[in-house]
Amino acid sequence: MSAMRKRRFNPDRDVKEWSGPSIPYDILKEAFVALVAVGCLVLLLAVVFSSPDEHAVTLKTWSTADPVDFAQTAITQLDGTSPVATYGPPYNSTPGAAQHIGFFEPAQWLGTHQAVDTAKDFVLGPLQTLPGDAAVHQAVSEYEAASSAQRQAWTSAYEKAVADAKDVNGTLQVPPGPYGPVGTIIARLTSMAQSGALDGALSGQGQFYNTNYTKPLLFIASGNYLADLAGHQHLQGDQWGMMNETGNYPGQAWLWLYTMWYQVAPMNSSSNADLEVWGIMMVLTLVLIFLPFIPILRSVPRWSRVYRLIWRDHYRRLAQSRVARPQSVSATVEPTS
Repeated sequence: MSAMRKRRFNPDRDVKEWSGPSIPYDILKEAFVALVAVGCLVLLLAVVFSSPDEHAVTLKTWSTADPVDFAQTAITQLDGTSPVATYGPPYNSTPGAAQHIGFFEPAQWLGTHQAVDTAKDFVLGPLQTLPGDAAVHQAVSEYEAASSAQRQAWTSAYEKAVADAKDVNGTLQVPPGPYGPVGTIIARLTSMAQSGALDGALSGQGQFYNTNYTKPLLFIASGNYLADLAGHQHLQGDQWGMMNETGNYPGQAWLWLYTMWYQVAPMNSSSNADLEVWGIMMVLTLVLIFLPFIPILRSVPRWSRVYRLIWRDHYRRLAQSRVARPQSVSATVEPTS
């Protein structure tokens, strides 16, 4: 019986039951109107403020738009002189390539844990997946059977020839030269890229869903095509640009603090700029985390009194209440005659 006893009303915890007038309310109608209004507002803002969502850069789009640049990059992948081939950890063990600050060299400590052989992974391996192409299989076999000196002679001759190559209606035309099977290899790789098959060969992982695009991106990043697109969108290291994807504006505005350091000496000319910027950001992050425990710095907000600007309405009302309170008190204690 005591459990069923009516609980006493507590003004700090309970809400008094409404006893005033009421009107009918249709929550479904309100939800529908809100959905239509917000939808129209989103469409209007998208038309006014959005920008075109440009397609992702792929090996197919690159080789189709600029087959000469693709071929000039492909030969550097084959002879091991591309930026990726000489990048160092985590892709290869190129001596002295890892960024470092004094003895601090994390990339070298972690080592090569995602090995990339540009000749095999980007050129020869994908070509061997082409079915029924006897010419390219013979060219690959001839190249692999040759000595390293002979390979270097072929690739050097082709690099000189491809410097004068032309794009004729999307077809690569390279002047003849003593480059043996290399001409067939690069020509077939270019046509394979233009068909889209090279993208699939480099991103294939033996799984139904391919989500690892590391190799295609590394290949694309070695050429000038992606760099030119980045420059057009103000995304080069000296341009302060920042985006989630090409075409979106304004993008990741919070990255300004990272990009700023690349414009400041010595990072703007250092070969270890990435590691140096990372170190600066880690120090700033630690300062922010431990700010409540750092003497002097933790008192800056109190000394600057910036908080009073943020809470100015609160302090204005507080001051008014302090002025009004003595008046009301004095009125209640006024002596009688």
